[in-house]
Amino acid sequence: MAGGNPVFDRLSKQIEKDRYAGFGSSRQNAQGGVQQGMPQATAGYAAQDAATSQSLNELYARDSAGPTDTGRVTLDDVIIKSLGLFALLVATGTVTWLLVSGSPGLARPIWLVGMFAGLGIGLAIAFMKKVSVPLIVTYAVLEGAFLGAFSYTINSIPRYEGVVLMAVLATVCTFAAMYIGYAVGFIKVTNKTRRMFFLAIVGYAIFSMLQLVLQMTGVVDGWGFGGSGMLGIGLSVLGVGLAAYSLAIDFDSIDNAVKVGAPAKYSWLLAHGLIVSVVWLYIEFVRLFARLRD
Repeated sequence: MAGGNPVFDRLSKQIEKDRYAGFGSSRQNAQGGVQQGMPQATAGYAAQDAATSQSLNELYARDSAGPTDTGRVTLDDVIIKSLGLFALLVATGTVTWLLVSGSPGLARPIWLVGMFAGLGIGLAIAFMKKVSVPLIVTYAVLEGAFLGAFSYTINSIPRYEGVVLMAVLATVCTFAAMYIGYAVGFIKVTNKTRRMFFLAIVGYAIFSMLQLVLQMTGVVDGWGFGGSGMLGIGLSVLGVGLAAYSLAIDFDSIDNAVKVGAPAKYSWLLAHGLIVSVVWLYIEFVRLFARLRD
């Protein structure tokens, strides 16, 4: 897949550039140091004496250097960082829920600040050339605050009671189903589907931003275009479908990063992408179930 993805093309070129840099430098330094300190013949005997059978046996007995030893992305590393970010998001969301339950007037300000600040930082993370761990952690905190206020507000409306729990369960089940489907090869991710998904998500993002502006200005109300009718439900189903397939894109990106030996720092970016998709899927499920309740 690396050939059709500019991110992995860049990673592959970087890996080929410095794959043996450290080894070559060490070998040259070692040879230079011996030759400068003694005559060539003496150096040869010294090197021969140093290569005893014991040292050779120890060398051959060593395990091959793995991705962790060479500073490359590993699946375990991505999983650990994803769980860490998710735990931070859930903890912040829980604290926010408890906070706004005691002071409901704080729900809307926290909701708006978390949403717009998270959007801004998310765009910064996406377009920055370097991987910024502080920004990724900050994003998880802001999204947790947003989700805590958002979820409490929805759950406090009598006709939507239970929607939040349903959305959480649906998100977990969809995540598991998408992972299993991708792992067994039932769900495919190709260069073509990536391009199609990219075009679809750009269009959906523009549509969502337009809808948000119209909602804030009072042009449309409720859940936006289509309301709770068939059109609105259809749009929510589309949103759920796009968010679910974004998980497959994330799984494939993680798989590619491990295969090409991406630098370890990219494990943070991969974990961040996974969290973004999970949050998006949860929000779409809340919208869908709420519309169905109406």
